[in-house]
Amino acid sequence: MASRNNRTNSFIKWTVLFLDFFMLNCLLRVFRCEHPVMSTWAEDRVDLFTIVCNLAMALAMIKFSTRIHRRVARGHEILLRGMAMTMTQTLLSYIIMKMMDRTLPVGWLLLSIGGCELVIVTVRRFIERGLVARLRALGRNTRSVTLVGSDSELLTLHRNLIGNPSLGYRVRGYYGDEELQTEEGRPEEQKADIKRLGTLEELIVAVNRDEAVDLGDEVYVCLPRREREKLWALSSYCDSHVVRFYYVPPSVERLGMKLRRELIGEMEIYSTYKIPLENPVNRYVKRAFDIVVSVVALLVTLLLFPIVALVILIQSPGPIFFSQERTGMNGKKFLCYKFRSMHVNKDADRLQATENDPRKFPFGNIMRKFNIDELPQFWNVLVGDMSVVGPRPHMLMHTEYYSHVIVKFMVRHFVKPGITGWAQVTGYRGETKELWQMRGRVKRDIWYIEHWSIWLDMKIVWMTFIGFFVPDKKAY
Repeated sequence: MASRNNRTNSFIKWTVLFLDFFMLNCLLRVFRCEHPVMSTWAEDRVDLFTIVCNLAMALAMIKFSTRIHRRVARGHEILLRGMAMTMTQTLLSYIIMKMMDRTLPVGWLLLSIGGCELVIVTVRRFIERGLVARLRALGRNTRSVTLVGSDSELLTLHRNLIGNPSLGYRVRGYYGDEELQTEEGRPEEQKADIKRLGTLEELIVAVNRDEAVDLGDEVYVCLPRREREKLWALSSYCDSHVVRFYYVPPSVERLGMKLRRELIGEMEIYSTYKIPLENPVNRYVKRAFDIVVSVVALLVTLLLFPIVALVILIQSPGPIFFSQERTGMNGKKFLCYKFRSMHVNKDADRLQATENDPRKFPFGNIMRKFNIDELPQFWNVLVGDMSVVGPRPHMLMHTEYYSHVIVKFMVRHFVKPGITGWAQVTGYRGETKELWQMRGRVKRDIWYIEHWSIWLDMKIVWMTFIGFFVPDKKAY
């Protein structure tokens, strides 16, 4: 199975690389016939230019070859590598051609070719990634996985592995002395249906006897570190049977920190990464992104304002805007603005909106479904109280409550709150009826803080924009 998967992955990789070269040479052929400069060149000069462009492409691929075949490669990473490959190829072609003939006017020609190539590569990467995802969703180029342990972290891992068909994972089942535990407070009915293959002790006995045990291609083990002998036995068995071994820290041992491996001599130590937004350059980039997006959004808001204001006043007498104190960066309070979507009521600072909340008037319900009520918050972004993307700010009463019942709840206030966030676009939007729902939201907010990049912000904004056309059922 593993060797077949490796052959398929290699086939996908080399097919994409071949198509990159094929696309480049098709472009060169078109420009040779149609471009006003290149079409006047002698045959030997055209041949030289073609060889140089292909050589530059080969050099660019060494650094930025495609990762479409990799299961854990993210979409924006694949896209960025394609763009970087194209720009590097264009620059290298220019440098090599100038080294050969400084008088040859190839600058604008290469920019034209590079621009066309960039568009084609971008479109192709979307198509190629979709085809690979389709291939794996049909059961081809998959990897089989076995889980070991009974901790709730394995349920989270299971959802991540099978939740994205493009990864191509098939979970065979798990070995454990107990049924897989759900996350604390999570309803039992939301537990995944995973086949139990046997007890942990049965697996360890078979492994120690070196019996033939079908573990698939990869094994994910979630046992306490005090079970050192069992971990060592499983790891050694996987090594000797060409099975990839992964260790998943149990929920009680998770540090909740992003760690970086370092070496002092031959000794491993781990240090925490800095939060990316502690870097001044990253903060300036994020702030510039916030200003540009908020200015555009506020212009749209101004166009919609007369209509929105009129309907609000007709359906529910009172102020057009609703303002409320929320918890911001470093725990500081700020006034958060929205279009009013509820009748004026005394519970606004105490109760979350519910699905059939009688406080909402009809147009207010529509605004919430399509996120229109959030548009005034771009003013909060423009003045610096909020960011376009970040953890959603909570009313003061909820901050006070959850900070006492959820560990690391206040960590989400190390950055500015956002209009939208990673938690909201991954299923944790709206009312939090149960404590596990807020824990899930906090977990995703902290993940965002630790993994921030401007590309991640753009991805979240795009996913939120799609929500305008596909309303979230939890948006009430």
